[in-house]
Amino acid sequence: MASHLEASARAPERAPRAFGAQPGAVARRRILLDRLARGVFTAGGLGVIASILGILAFLVIEVWPLLTASRVGSAASFVESGAPPDALLIDPSRSHAAGIAYDGLVSVFRLDDGARVIAEPILAADLAAAVALAGDDALAAATRDGRVVIQPLAWDVSFEGDVRRVTPRLGERQWIDLDPARGPVPVFAAARSEDGSAAAGVVADGTVVLVRQTQARNFMTGTVTTSEERRSLESPAPPVKLLFDRAQHRLYAATAAGQLVAWDLTQPGAKPAVVAAAGASPVNALGLLVGDRALVVGHEDGALAIWVETGDPARPERGTAFSQLHTFPRQDGAITRIAASQRNRTFLALDASGGLGLYYSTSDRVLWRGEAPVAGATSIAFAPKGDGALLAGPGRLDVLDVDNPHPEASFRALFGRVWYEGDPAPSYVWQSSSGSDDFEAKLSLTPLLVGTLKGTFYSLVLAVPLAVLGAMYTSQFMHPRLQRVVKPTVELMASLPSVVLGFLAGLWLAPLVETRLVSLWLVALGVPLLALAAGGLWTAIPKRVRGRFVSGSELALVAVVIVAGSLVLATLGESIERSAFGGSFPEWLYATSGARYDQRNAIVVGIAMGFAVIPIIFAISEDAFSNVPGNLTAGSLALGASRWQTVVRVVLPTASAGIFSAVMVGFGRAVGETMIVLMATGNTPIMDWSPFNGFRTLSANIAVEIPEAPLGGTLYRTLFLAALLLFVLTFLVNTLAELVRQRLRERFARL
Repeated sequence: MASHLEASARAPERAPRAFGAQPGAVARRRILLDRLARGVFTAGGLGVIASILGILAFLVIEVWPLLTASRVGSAASFVESGAPPDALLIDPSRSHAAGIAYDGLVSVFRLDDGARVIAEPILAADLAAAVALAGDDALAAATRDGRVVIQPLAWDVSFEGDVRRVTPRLGERQWIDLDPARGPVPVFAAARSEDGSAAAGVVADGTVVLVRQTQARNFMTGTVTTSEERRSLESPAPPVKLLFDRAQHRLYAATAAGQLVAWDLTQPGAKPAVVAAAGASPVNALGLLVGDRALVVGHEDGALAIWVETGDPARPERGTAFSQLHTFPRQDGAITRIAASQRNRTFLALDASGGLGLYYSTSDRVLWRGEAPVAGATSIAFAPKGDGALLAGPGRLDVLDVDNPHPEASFRALFGRVWYEGDPAPSYVWQSSSGSDDFEAKLSLTPLLVGTLKGTFYSLVLAVPLAVLGAMYTSQFMHPRLQRVVKPTVELMASLPSVVLGFLAGLWLAPLVETRLVSLWLVALGVPLLALAAGGLWTAIPKRVRGRFVSGSELALVAVVIVAGSLVLATLGESIERSAFGGSFPEWLYATSGARYDQRNAIVVGIAMGFAVIPIIFAISEDAFSNVPGNLTAGSLALGASRWQTVVRVVLPTASAGIFSAVMVGFGRAVGETMIVLMATGNTPIMDWSPFNGFRTLSANIAVEIPEAPLGGTLYRTLFLAALLLFVLTFLVNTLAELVRQRLRERFARL
């Protein structure tokens, strides 16, 4: 008995140990797995956030150089004996510089150590004036006996292993007799080309004399024949500055009274083509920017302005006129020298008080201002690559480093109206390249922003009603057996590649819409009415007849009515187009309003991109409708409301948060779409909300331009700025959508 009691007493003790050890191990494994899953999910979420922040940081890093300021600093300084050069040139590699002084000495300096490698006098007599022909690698001077000499220079490049060596060489001089009376010519200009040279100057009696020397080579004998043309040009007053363009088509002048004068040298007349008042202050300096269309004018009071010749292309009989495009803040002293870059619209301006400024014409930017390192500088030259400059003064030569990577980038240039050379008025323009080296990149992102919003608008106009109403009908009215077919089919549409949709839209849909545009409008307006008519027809059928059909059979009637009615409307549209629009709506549109119809336009993009956005909005909206609690629907129906009243007044408000999220997700999908808008539009960056023409979006522009953008260039970084704008736009839209969704959920949570 005792042993039995002992065994009974011990048995309960063994059972808890045998069965309690296993649940403890399971619990520990469950806790371990829970922690592991929590860690994996947390790491995944943090990884997503880190990836997004990394993309944002990368975009900001690539865009940031657009905001950095330009810098000008002294790189080297040399002591130079003799008369300071009055005109300077720099070779493209910045290894040598050439200058000509009033004592008639042409010198070439090595910029590494300031050593003079060439020193050759032109004349024993002093010179009256000297200029540098920077784009033609030549120096020109006017002598005191009425002649002009042009001294070409050559920079012979050779390689010794990997070492590049530049050897300067003086070319054959050209002499032009400007004043037969042998008087001094203190104001002159010169130009040089392969066909010949030209010089213009103000002679003793104040007359402007133009002399052209043209050389023609006989290909059979090799004989070179030189011909000379001499003309006297009328001027409202004796000029104080003269300047040729490189093509020798225009001669510009400035008078002491502040007038600007231009002669068209391609015309036989001697009268000025344009005369304008540049201001009350006398003009001290003139310069032409690259492209020879914009004239930089420096005044005695320190003012700087950009002038161009403008005219109305529609009325050429009115001629041209000078217009002031841009102005800059005054410098402290009279502008004495202007040196223009050969790469872009950047120029340097030197004033009499020793101030030096770096400017960019198109964006009206003052890139840098400071004191010139050479006191009393007599000449200044801009390096051909725009990365340096040279200043010369009494006893000193100073080499400057110019760090100016993105002068054309500014908030105004990227988002505002800019008055470009040759345009009649300021405008928003995107044009990143051209066939001319003198082309000025136009990088306004505003047309691309407008194009992005335009494409999104026309796609959502089609997608939102179809997707939301389709989701409402599928969720609330359609038979469950049809739901199991319709919903996956619509969601399967999202798997179609956008490149396929863009291909079909550009090559098949666009020509079809062009020839049947009126029919398309009639069908688009008629389909909702046909659907309502089909529904009314179904309800008019007696209930005992309708009851014989399976629920959902009404869709067959609706489909038949819509298809048959659409065919009738399409045929009617063709008849209307022939009778009312002369057989072609695009031609009628242009004849009556002047508006052009582009085959690849916003209508085509709206249809194609709407087709891509519908599945996303439909799926999210259908889930929102389906997730409405059944007790709300049942309570409404129990109180006597019809099915339609219940959906409109109970289900729709409750699901509004999800519907809004669906629309915002569709908006983000449309904003970032690339291939459809790339293939289905003309990719024309214009600011026009008309549905009949094309556009260019930010995403499509990135896809088109990035393969051709030079690494690290302004275009390259501007494209990254466009990507940053897309990122910020979608982020703001999603944030706004989430805030609105939360407010709607809180509002209708009490239902």
